[in-house]
Amino acid sequence: MSCSLLLVEDNEDILANLYAYLEPLGYTLDCARNGKAGLEMALGQGFDCIVLDVMLPGMDGISLCRRLRQEYRMSTPVIMLTARDAVADRVAGLEAGADDYLVKPFALKELEARIRALLRRGHLQGGNGAGGLWTCADLVFNDEEHWAERRGQRLRLSPTGFRILRELLRAAPGLVRRQDLERLLWGSEPPEGSALRTHIHELRRELDKPFGQPLLHTVPHVGYRLGPDAAEAGEAPESGMPGAGNAPSGTKISGMNVSGAEKD
Repeated sequence: MSCSLLLVEDNEDILANLYAYLEPLGYTLDCARNGKAGLEMALGQGFDCIVLDVMLPGMDGISLCRRLRQEYRMSTPVIMLTARDAVADRVAGLEAGADDYLVKPFALKELEARIRALLRRGHLQGGNGAGGLWTCADLVFNDEEHWAERRGQRLRLSPTGFRILRELLRAAPGLVRRQDLERLLWGSEPPEGSALRTHIHELRRELDKPFGQPLLHTVPHVGYRLGPDAAEAGEAPESGMPGAGNAPSGTKISGMNVSGAEKD
């Protein structure tokens, strides 16, 4: 399978190494050497994945990624490359909408493995439920058109929040373990700190807080489940979020290095 990659990187040596390693593996590569060009190319062509440096002239990678996700609603997988290895920097990249984050210096073999993992997850997700709607209580989720609404009110979800909600709906009212969500979002090396909990908090704020009846429930130290009443599954509702009503299931109705709190 031929896959097209956009490399947004201003370091000529890193670009040369990426081309030398990835092209023989069958990838079709294109590159941009500044943020503005990267944005234009990402919007103008259909790439399977974007490899994005954080430190770029003109527009940094964080801003570029945020615009792709929030302004243009683009769901193309993004892997960020950066020399910054602080937890806060990694969290900032993920919250801007990046799917994965790799710190320089990195092994080209690992980068390629992460690209394959993102492409594999994207194909699996795209093939499951395309063309159909999913419902849970008063929540309606349209995977193909990439929107969700509750009581007729459209939800403003980040790309990561959308993916988490999709996974919870697939399992509803069953449990999705924390480790499985982290593996879905970031592969075998999730970021340090509370990145998942941050995304869950943002999803809960949009999905539950305006509507009174909670759908997203935490199973302490284990994971999360979606449904109108966690107590019916033998669990106590979360503190400050009492459950009510019945709990129907979610229902579908159609080797080389390159330098350079449990509530949520």
